Amino acid sequence: MTDFNKILEKAKEIESKVKESQEKIKNIKAEGSSGGGEVTVVLNGDGEIENLFISDRLFKDDKSLLEDLIIAAHNNAKNNLKSKTSDELSKVTGGFGIPGFKWPL
Repeated sequence: MTDFNKILEKAKEIESKVKESQEKIKNIKAEGSSGGGEVTVVLNGDGEIENLFISDRLFKDDKSLLEDLIIAAHNNAKNNLKSKTSDELSKVTGGFGIPGFKWPL
């Protein structure tokens, strides 16, 4: 039973570290841009848009171009956020994945 107690202790330790990482992840900021910086999106750790910059120059262009650039900037920020959250969780898990665990996107 000693091995089982060690497993439980390790599981509790990992659970505590994951909770700590989740709090850190909430404070992460991830930026994405498109159009050579003409559109910039900043996401928080929950994947919510915190800031959006659109160059004044783009308002003279076609609306569909602006829509495409916003989507591209958001997708870029989302990919950056996934990378940052994965890095944070890897610190806790030692690089091994937790089955079924997906954060947050």
